[in-house]
Amino acid sequence: MSAALEEFCGSVFWNASYLTRPDADLPVCFQQTVLVWVPLGFFWILAPWQVLPMCKSRAKKSSVTKLYIIKQVLATLLMLTAAAELALAFVEDTEQAPLPAVQYTNPSLYVATWLLVLLIHDARRFCLRRDSGILFCFWTLSLLCGILPFQSLLRRALQNPEVTASFLSSITFEWYTSMVFKGYRKPLEIEDIWELKGKDKTQAIYAVLEKNMKTAVRKAQAELEKRKRKKRRREGDPDHGNNMSKAQSQDILVLEEKQPKRKKKGDKGDSDPRKDFPRGWLVKTLCKTFWQNLLLSVAFKLVHDGLVFVSPQLLKLLIAFVSDEESFAWQGYLYAILLFLTALIQSLCLQQYFSLCFQLGINVRASLIAAIYKKALTMSSATRKESTVGETVNLMSADAQRFMDTANFVHQLWSSPLQIILSIVFLWRELGPSVLAGIAVIVLLIPINGFLVAKAKTIQVRNMKNKDERMKTMNEILNGIKILKLFAWEPSFEKRVNEVRARELKDLVNFSYLQSISIFLFTCAPFLVSLASFAVYVLVDENNILDAQKAFTAISLFNVLRFPMAMLPLVLSSLVQTNVSTARLERYLGREDLDTSAIHHNPIAGSAVRFSEATFAWEQDGNAAIRDVTLDIAPGSLVAVVGAVGSGKSSLVSAMLGEMENIKGHVNIQGSLAYVPQQAWIQNATLKDNILFGSELDEARYQQVIKACALLPDLELLPAGDQTEIGEKGINLSGGQKQRVSLARAVYSNADIYVLDDPLSAVDAHVGKYLFEHVLGPKGLLQKKTRILVTHSISFLPQVDNIVVLVAGVVSEHGSYSTLLANRGAFAQFLNLYGSQEEDASEKNTTAVALAGDEEQGDEDIEPCVEEGPDDVVTMTLKRDASIRQRELSRSLSKSSTNSWKKAQEEPPKKLKGQQLIEKEAVETGKVKFSMYLRYLHAVGLWYSFWVAMGYVGQYVAFVGTNLWLSAWTDDAQHYLNQTYPTEQRDLRIGVFGVLGVSQALFLLFATILSARGAMRASRVMHQQLLSNILRVPMSFFDTTPTGRIVNRFAKDIFTIDETIPMSFRSWLSCFMAIISTLLMISLATPFFALVIIPLSIFYYFVLRFYVSTSRQLRRLDSVTRSPIYSHFGETVSGLSVIRAFGHQERFLQQNESTMDINQKSVYAWIVSNRWLAIRLEFVGSLVVFFSALLAVISKGTLEGGIVGLSVSSALNVTQTLNWLVRTSSELETNIVAVERVHEYTKVKNEAPWVTEKRPPHGWPSKGEIQFVDYKVRYRPELELVLQGITCNIGSTEKVGVVGRTGAGKSSLTNCLFRVLEAAGGMIIIDEVDIATIGLHDLRQNLTIIPQDPVLFSGTLRMNLDPFDQYTDEEVWKALELAHLKTYVQDLPEGLLHLVSEAGENLSVGQRQLVCLARALLRKAKILILDEATAAVDLETDHLIQTTIRSEFADCTVLTIAHRLHTIMDSNRVMVLQAGRIVEYDSPEELLKKHGVFSALAKDAGITNIETTVL
Repeated sequence: MSAALEEFCGSVFWNASYLTRPDADLPVCFQQTVLVWVPLGFFWILAPWQVLPMCKSRAKKSSVTKLYIIKQVLATLLMLTAAAELALAFVEDTEQAPLPAVQYTNPSLYVATWLLVLLIHDARRFCLRRDSGILFCFWTLSLLCGILPFQSLLRRALQNPEVTASFLSSITFEWYTSMVFKGYRKPLEIEDIWELKGKDKTQAIYAVLEKNMKTAVRKAQAELEKRKRKKRRREGDPDHGNNMSKAQSQDILVLEEKQPKRKKKGDKGDSDPRKDFPRGWLVKTLCKTFWQNLLLSVAFKLVHDGLVFVSPQLLKLLIAFVSDEESFAWQGYLYAILLFLTALIQSLCLQQYFSLCFQLGINVRASLIAAIYKKALTMSSATRKESTVGETVNLMSADAQRFMDTANFVHQLWSSPLQIILSIVFLWRELGPSVLAGIAVIVLLIPINGFLVAKAKTIQVRNMKNKDERMKTMNEILNGIKILKLFAWEPSFEKRVNEVRARELKDLVNFSYLQSISIFLFTCAPFLVSLASFAVYVLVDENNILDAQKAFTAISLFNVLRFPMAMLPLVLSSLVQTNVSTARLERYLGREDLDTSAIHHNPIAGSAVRFSEATFAWEQDGNAAIRDVTLDIAPGSLVAVVGAVGSGKSSLVSAMLGEMENIKGHVNIQGSLAYVPQQAWIQNATLKDNILFGSELDEARYQQVIKACALLPDLELLPAGDQTEIGEKGINLSGGQKQRVSLARAVYSNADIYVLDDPLSAVDAHVGKYLFEHVLGPKGLLQKKTRILVTHSISFLPQVDNIVVLVAGVVSEHGSYSTLLANRGAFAQFLNLYGSQEEDASEKNTTAVALAGDEEQGDEDIEPCVEEGPDDVVTMTLKRDASIRQRELSRSLSKSSTNSWKKAQEEPPKKLKGQQLIEKEAVETGKVKFSMYLRYLHAVGLWYSFWVAMGYVGQYVAFVGTNLWLSAWTDDAQHYLNQTYPTEQRDLRIGVFGVLGVSQALFLLFATILSARGAMRASRVMHQQLLSNILRVPMSFFDTTPTGRIVNRFAKDIFTIDETIPMSFRSWLSCFMAIISTLLMISLATPFFALVIIPLSIFYYFVLRFYVSTSRQLRRLDSVTRSPIYSHFGETVSGLSVIRAFGHQERFLQQNESTMDINQKSVYAWIVSNRWLAIRLEFVGSLVVFFSALLAVISKGTLEGGIVGLSVSSALNVTQTLNWLVRTSSELETNIVAVERVHEYTKVKNEAPWVTEKRPPHGWPSKGEIQFVDYKVRYRPELELVLQGITCNIGSTEKVGVVGRTGAGKSSLTNCLFRVLEAAGGMIIIDEVDIATIGLHDLRQNLTIIPQDPVLFSGTLRMNLDPFDQYTDEEVWKALELAHLKTYVQDLPEGLLHLVSEAGENLSVGQRQLVCLARALLRKAKILILDEATAAVDLETDHLIQTTIRSEFADCTVLTIAHRLHTIMDSNRVMVLQAGRIVEYDSPEELLKKHGVFSALAKDAGITNIETTVL
């Protein structure tokens, strides 16, 4: 039924979700059908009886009354509206796609109904009682049913009054006033901003762009192929014919595969075919997408440009009128009014044009970001390697932004030349050929400018690279901040960033110098032009006398000329930058998509997954990671994939998911996939959302999944159960919990085939067993599904149906457990080596169910496992139980600043403690404090600031002088009316005019060069403060602050301080001075004007105050709503394989679109607020013109023509400047927010100093004794203790294992030793030194830790081991040898200089773990803390690590935080922690006898006596 109705009205008929939200409403279809038909049905059933009286014609009709007439007129009107609606439907139908049927039926029904009502009204005249009960009921019913559609309509109008605004309101932006008032009364919040119109939503814009993009890219790719073919011909490629047979070429392929490719370093030219990409399609596509906008704005701009030239002509007439004694007064008034009107119309057109341009800008940005996001979802893995996450985020932020900025001024490209040509034509009429002198000056300036632009471009490109590099390093620092702190490596990385920063600033200051020179030239330009023209004009001919009409008309024309001439080079240079961005975007968007053609989905009976001679590589021409795999996996079977580290297990999985490049063969997959990656990927959402992953909630199944995945105990621990917000990268979950959430997500998705990449690695043995039994194994939840399990764990192998053994990317054997054992192949040896220690465990099938809560890897501190993704914040442990409390960042929000996100989400009112981890980004509201400006000026240097200001004052004094001199010069024409003009007078006039003009430009040059130096100084100081402070803040800060937010400070805000603020400051100063000087000149001419200034400036001030508070808040909202776009993007890229495997790309696209729309609407509101303001200010400007003209007309007899010309031509100029003043002051205020935001992060409380007065003795700790004296610690002041007074001694060179269930405080112990957490009581003494008394670096450099998560940084391998270059190469090689990496590193072409990619992605997880071991070996401190991380490592590597630690650290004190008891059974003593207290502390033998906590734990792990643990 509802399907038929949906067909009928072309939209959703019923969806309960419409009602379950704060702004509930009924679906449109429901309103159009049910609410219309109920009253009509009632009426048509009962109404016909009402017409009966008409048939009895005998009855006498009563007379016509007024009421009757009114009723009939109203009913007729109703009928006409229904008829009109029907007609409209037919008209619209011919224009576009056919309308749904409901648009025809409803009006038709209504026409009939109102006819019947007319008849009934008439019929009632035959009765005594005139009114009809049925009609009354019908009216009431209609009214009730009509209220709902009416309120929907009203709400739509209120959501955005723009839709319903009248013509006048639209052109003056009056509809926006209510928003400005609201913004003035209280700081705006995102809820106050009106929704975007449907056509402006990201989805709508992007749909059009995508359609156009596809065709354009296809054409461009065809072009590219042509280019490549030509190139090959040119190089005389012998292979051009390619006549080999298929088989031969296959052989060659195989041969090529075998030779490892070494990239030649020297070969950086264009010869690399990958460097070439489809070009030149992006701009065409954008034009095609937004052609309507472009055309409309062209029309407005044309009208405006025409009117610009009317004013100088009117000015000419006005001066003639003043100079002429006989002219009539009405002429003067007419000219004054005409001047006012042209100014008015001009400003209306200009604002509409700007509004369109800025709209174009944000739409272009939105569609580009959407395109980049979509591309990221479909990119091939080779493409993904070419651009780091930092670069991609830069594409989104910097490059899309640059397009937005260019779109604003793109029309200047044709409008500027047009204005220049028109000005020249009019000037010719005034001054004749001598104008050519002026034009010659202009022409000379063009090549100089071209040269400057080219120089600037090279600097800009270089600087983009520096910026990318700096951001990449920052990203890594933030992701690996925990490691940096534990190893005390901050200074080394600080130095790295500062080196890049120094290069960046050097380029920046050169760029500013170039800018000052071009500003200098352009200030000189208008003046030089007028000087040249006037001088030539006067010198050419004795009879040419410069009079007021000529001079001031010429000057106002030169003023008109000034704007397009200044704009043209700016637009050109911005185009140059956009060109760089275009290339970057085209390269990114035109790259290969993921090629999944090798993944077939053909139904083959009896096979779920079939590999047919499949060979896959990570890069198109790289070495094959898996070779010639032929496998057949039956539906419903459980297949284990085993092999050593780096044998291609994960590659096999990736090949199935279609993430690799296919070289030959194919994979056939039947059914849907679910994927559990080796390193869990967790979104920043609630735990429940992470598991549901966009599916509908089925409560029973959800509970079943949670139970099977052993998540119930964790839900009890988490502050808000499954509603707890999980931080970025899952930072408030332990490794094991993350892995289980990841597993639960897969299980809940109910797919056909499960691909599990070692999900049991991060969990404790007993939890692993529980998961195997309840989820993966033959009796688990997934028993009917096909499961492919990559595993290092031997104990489960006997229970699987089939085992695949991989060796170096080739399947060496496969079959069931017993067959493989009988084969005595590689697998059998593997088992003999490592089987023994797990056998007992597998025989005693321990009941792990009860212990599932007894957790793994984390413990109460939540140790995140590092994600492969970009932004992994490896964070400090967070107290899990009630911990993750709302944190108050000690923000010095001033009184006026309230936190404006109060109702950011209408959440259930009572928030459980700790439910929310990440605070909303504080948006400072209210006025930007004046201290921020001072702080910036301080950073610039006060002397610098003072002299810059003086320079500007000098410039404008000279400017006024120049104009007054000119006015005196023109009055000479009156004085020497019929005499010859003396030459010395003429030369004096020209000479002084020239000197004043040149001095004006020199003052400016002085000011800009000084400000460039000052600005660089400020940039350096502020970045340095921010960086050094961020590296010194305690770990807890990084847990509560998403990386994106910190990165934003380093990217956007530092960029603003570098480039935008200096510009804003300069333009503000020059605008301010220009206005003061103009008003001064008008007042000199007509003193009465001073009276007009007062009311105008009051009006101006009020408009400004109103506007600035709204605008500033909108800009803040813009930057706050922008962060989530990047965070979400970073999250998406890191979880790409998961999103693709589950096929959820569409959902993520939609989420991105809605995030974008929130940002779009705040930007749009800001744009409109600018237009609202500009219209009002330009009105003020028009009034200034009007009054200066009017006063000139009134005081006609007393004034010289020259001074009137000066007054009115200055006034004509003031409108633009007034506008710019507000723009620059609000821009300055908006940009200074960056100083505020950076300052906020330089004030975050630091951890203890790195080095204190008290230095530990040389060679400390020499013995390695550790004493805990009644040691207490808590995570944050408001939380309870985690360690409740621990007292114990650890002797020199003693090996101590630390065990305990989750939440016992194991990891807190390491954090305390390294003082990541400071003591709440008691102390820790190492070799007679209380660690709380010495500097953090002195402490941390003398301890060594092998952390849980292997974090590597991009850079050389050597830098990863020894960032300070403290050790010799021999020592480094020695460490590598002991870490069993020597052979691997020697085989690398670059050896120790091998480049590690971002987050170490080009090493396997096992290799990364070994690199961390090598780090520890190189440091060789007396105390080693081993935070067990043997999770991601197979048994071989595990074995290697354990033996190395035993032999190499024999003379050190070793603390092992164990998650698997086997590893600590041979330690001297074992410390058993429970709820933050030591419950048992003795040798393992004693503890096993004691039947306490330890023996219980041991029993669960299947250890009965010491002998079982061979390892």
